[in-house]
Amino acid sequence: MAWRESFGFYERLYAAIDFFAALFFVVGSVFFFFDDWHTLATFLFLIGSLLFAARPTAQVLREYRLAKAPLPEDPDD
Repeated sequence: MAWRESFGFYERLYAAIDFFAALFFVVGSVFFFFDDWHTLATFLFLIGSLLFAARPTAQVLREYRLAKAPLPEDPDD
């Protein structure tokens, strides 16, 4: 995978992780308003937390992959 493609892939991955982590936290927060939904709310918070932990993991993977990839050519000035 080329450097730019790899960089773009990880940017989209970050956005997806952030979106779903926030979604799970918001839905979990709403579920805490209802006593019957507390268990599901707890699991949604757990999933959201795991997604927030996945973001730095993806960042480390991105840095490792980009460090191994050749740099894109600089345009001639």
